[in-house]
Amino acid sequence: MITIGVELGPARRYDVMVGDGARRELAQVVAEQVPGATRAAVVTQAALADTSWFADVDPGIGAFFETIPDGEEAKSLSVVEALCSAFARRGLARGDVVVAVGGGVVTDVAGYAAAAYHRGVAYVNVATSLLAQVDAAVGGKTGVNLPEGKNLVGAFWQPSAVVCDTDTLATLSPGEWACGRGEMAKYAFLGEGTPDASILDLPLDQQVARCVAVKAAVVAADEREGSRRAVLNYGHTLAHALEAAGFADPRLALRHGEAVAVGLVYAALLARRLGRIDDDRVELHRRVVAGFDLSADLPPGSDAEALVEAMGRDKKASHDLTFVLDGPRGVETVRGVEPADALATLAEMGRRP
Repeated sequence: MITIGVELGPARRYDVMVGDGARRELAQVVAEQVPGATRAAVVTQAALADTSWFADVDPGIGAFFETIPDGEEAKSLSVVEALCSAFARRGLARGDVVVAVGGGVVTDVAGYAAAAYHRGVAYVNVATSLLAQVDAAVGGKTGVNLPEGKNLVGAFWQPSAVVCDTDTLATLSPGEWACGRGEMAKYAFLGEGTPDASILDLPLDQQVARCVAVKAAVVAADEREGSRRAVLNYGHTLAHALEAAGFADPRLALRHGEAVAVGLVYAALLARRLGRIDDDRVELHRRVVAGFDLSADLPPGSDAEALVEAMGRDKKASHDLTFVLDGPRGVETVRGVEPADALATLAEMGRRP
């Protein structure tokens, strides 16, 4: 088992456990991290509750189980309200614990319900998708969507612990693997030292642990996304625009990780156009993305001008085009990018040297 600490200060430090069979450590984790809890609300989805490994999910104290819908439709205030009502009916007290078992949707929704109920109860994430293990379940960002946009209502509420059982990944579909691998590719360019493709050669548990360690360091330095945490959005500016285009036209639809992979190569090409990196660094981005069996191509039929307009609405932007880009000091936020450069880089996508 690999353990990575998220260092938010002596009173709020928590561990992320990574390994095959880590779910079986849940009872010990709850006993150590939430010692006063006598009851657990286990929040999951019906499909996960039917898997062969779910029977091993035991918080070690009296528990009741609540399921939420699949997909983004579960990320709503009505689902959070239903969960909190269930917590109240079942007598969940302020000193008890919520256990989120699932991917990013479950950890986002259950984490926000835990943050809101009794103005904050402890929660533990048991991350069962690759995307959740390397990204969504770590860092304390919880939230739900509004009709006006994604993740507009939420809270920074850190878990008491995170359990990443790589054994649960065996049931993932190819599309879910792609979702997680796009985020894993991002982490090859974050953290200390010179970026390289060494993450591709690691066993799965070490790949997950490496991503978690990088994210833990960033979160410890900038818990509430004031500045440094923006680097975790590397590749996401175009990715979010591509996802929005896919919502409007299903023919353009990409999964999140697939969109991030395209966004990473786009960000590298844009950085080169701006004189921030050289050809070798661009090729490294392509090699890492391809090494995770992901495409770097824009969906056929993409509207470049519409994508640039959408990127201008990115949450990092302030009345300009703002990107997270590689450069001499590593990955950092770059403001005031000219629309003409953004458009020219989209035109360049797909044209190999």
